[in-house]
Amino acid sequence: MFFCYILTQIRRKGKERKGVSAGLASTFGKNFPIKAKVKEPLLRFSFHFCVCMCSGRMKVLLAVAAVLAVANCASLSLEDLEFHAWRLKFGRTYSSPTEEAQRRQTWLNNRKLVLVHNILADQGIKSYRLGMTYFADMENEDYKRLISQGCLGSFNASLPRRGSTFFRLPENTDLPATVDWRNKGYVTDVKDQKQCGSCWAFSATGSLEGQTFRKTGKLVSLSEQQLVDCSGDYGNMGCGGGLMDDAFRYIQATGGIDTEESYPYEAEDGECRYKPDAVGATCTGYVDVSSGDENALQEAVATIGPISVGIDASHISFQLYESGLYDEPQCSSSELDHGVLAVGYGSENGQDYWLVKNSWGLTWGDQGYIKMSKNKSNQCGIATAASYPLV
Repeated sequence: MFFCYILTQIRRKGKERKGVSAGLASTFGKNFPIKAKVKEPLLRFSFHFCVCMCSGRMKVLLAVAAVLAVANCASLSLEDLEFHAWRLKFGRTYSSPTEEAQRRQTWLNNRKLVLVHNILADQGIKSYRLGMTYFADMENEDYKRLISQGCLGSFNASLPRRGSTFFRLPENTDLPATVDWRNKGYVTDVKDQKQCGSCWAFSATGSLEGQTFRKTGKLVSLSEQQLVDCSGDYGNMGCGGGLMDDAFRYIQATGGIDTEESYPYEAEDGECRYKPDAVGATCTGYVDVSSGDENALQEAVATIGPISVGIDASHISFQLYESGLYDEPQCSSSELDHGVLAVGYGSENGQDYWLVKNSWGLTWGDQGYIKMSKNKSNQCGIATAASYPLV
């Protein structure tokens, strides 16, 4: 489908600029590597194939063949088309031709990794699939530096936690086999923290949104930007990182948090503009779930609602995750670098998972979500720093 869109853009812009080569340049940028002219009849032929495919009258294979024909006549590789289509999708720009060449090579290396991994997934050897996410042109070291610049940068698993104690249910209490709080109205739409280390704020608002819905029956999107701008006195550092518990402490002390509508997200540090008359939720305290105990976390998710959790998200498998049940044996259970929201759990093909909401937009993962391995020795530390607010 995306190639059909690209062909449409080439054809439309080519007409505007009187030439297919001009259309290619306009669509992909003036530095797009055009080495030969493409004839308009062939482009028109390819375009009509795509129209037929989109209307359901032709096989996908014919549309792919048409795209390959255009690429061949333009002396372009399919890899070039895919890379530039990916750049268009994510709005990626580079400071110089040198950087572009380096990023393209990294993208190609990651593409090979994705293809090989997904072959294993198709054969049932891997339980999840990878994809060319927003981070696909980054080396894993670059990606790790990016996410470690903020988020849970101040987290230390050895320090004592200050929240109230989570009281466990009586032994042998039956819990549901599957939980998904999205179906009960507890969860707002997937959000995007962008180039700001504010994952902790999104995790905190997500849990508070759920608890507020539980109490009032109203789902209100809350302001992450207020936490970024205003909670510095409680240990948080805006886009430089923070902790969910410190966000809860700030909200409790301040008397509330504004709605997203009244205090929208800007993805950068700013002056505090908290408005008491625009409060969307309050917090009377917070509870820390027993560290490292997945059974306790399951009880909390099953009986309380969405729970704030920290995880190790540093691996390339997380960087490029697309769908399926994520299983990364190299994950740390103590070195956490990302705050997310556990909104449920379940089982798939005999494997248990946590259903987790991320804050990287809809284009990462499975529409912004990931299924993370459950009952595998606290893999990725999902139960190490779990907590929720009291309302």
